[in-house]
This record gives sequence, structure tokens and C-alpha cells, in this order.
Amino acid sequence: MLTLKKGISDIHQSYMVTLKNNANNLMTASLLVCVVFSLLEIHGAGDGRTGLLTLTLAGVGSGCAALTWLRPQRIGLSPPNVMLSLGIGGMLLGLFWDTKHTPIAILENLCVSSAPLSFLDSMVFHANLFPMMHALMVVGGISAIPTLRLLRPDCRRLCSMLTQNILCSSWMLVGMTLGSTIFVQSIRSMNGISIDKMLGGMFTGMVWGMVVSVGLYRLFYITRDRLKLA
Repeated sequence: MLTLKKGISDIHQSYMVTLKNNANNLMTASLLVCVVFSLLEIHGAGDGRTGLLTLTLAGVGSGCAALTWLRPQRIGLSPPNVMLSLGIGGMLLGLFWDTKHTPIAILENLCVSSAPLSFLDSMVFHANLFPMMHALMVVGGISAIPTLRLLRPDCRRLCSMLTQNILCSSWMLVGMTLGSTIFVQSIRSMNGISIDKMLGGMFTGMVWGMVVSVGLYRLFYITRDRLKLA
């Protein structure tokens, strides 16, 4: 009986170690599945928008790879991945809320009118057009602090820096707007402006916004350490 219990305990321990070692890869895979499902749900699986889907997956996948390179994490979930996933989750919940209160067709028509706007005006316009999407994206990003404290009790200072978290959320907001603007205005071959192009751009922009934020954060500390040694 004791041998059986020990065997079960060893299997469980081995499983947990494997799970921790591959936590970030599993989160990236889950994010890519979320991207596919969201785009198909927004515009329908029968529309044949494989080009948009491929472009979005390439953008998100390459961004996740860049995050892994910038912020390698051998065991457990890395803070940027948790923040990014919660931010995207909040963004999707907010978008669902906004589209329930304003039909997608009306939102698409309003998006058409935003095409000539400057980047800053476009950010303000989309914040007014999708208020809950923007608000819940920021809430999702900030909620990474208590989530990381729960998931990784050993990660103290780095996982609870409110200023860094707010900066990362701000970069995700900028990336979200910039990505949607680039996708909507650049991909002319896909029947003009549409919500699924906007969503694909937002996914890609948020991931790369996080990449920029983490890259600047690491550059700041590398520069500071070199100046101290000089």
C-alpha cells in the first residue's frame, strides 16, 4: 500500500514539474487557440478569411517568441505572459459587452469614419466607441499583480511592481490601437474595414506592445547596471 502511494505521489510530482516547465508554452498555445476562435466567432468560419487568420497568428506567435527571448522563464509562468493573457481576456470580455449593446454592423460603419483620423484622435475615438473593451483590458492587465502573488508566492518585488504593470498596460493599449489601425488600413484586399480585421490587429498590437514594454524595461536595467560599473 505504501509503495502504491509513493508511486502515485512520484507520478503527481513528475506531472507538476513537467507542467511548470512548460507553463509558458501552454499559455502561448492557449492564446493562439483564443485568437483563432475569436476571429472565427466574430466573422464566421465560412467566410474564407484564411489570409487574415494566418497573418494574425504569425504576428501573435512571433510576438510571443520575442517575449520568450526577452524574458526567459524556465519554471512557472512569466509575469509578462500572465499580464498579456489577462489583458487579452479582459479585452475580449469588454468587446463582447460593447457588441451586445451596439450591433457589430453599426460599429463597423463607425470604424469606417475613423480611417482619416490621426493616431491620437483614433485612440480617443476607439476608446469612446469601445469603452468596456479598453477598461477591462487595463483591469485585466493590473489584475496580474494579485494573480502572480497567488500563482508564484516566491515572486515578490518583480511580480508586484504597480508602476511597471501600468506601463505594460499602457503599451498594450497603444499597441492595440496601432495594430488595429494598421490592419484595417493596410489589408485592402479583404473587403474594406471590418471588425475581424480590427480584432486581428488588436491581438497582434497588444502582444508587440508588451514586447516593446519588456524590451524597454530590460534596456533600462542593463543601462543602469553598466553605468554603475563604469
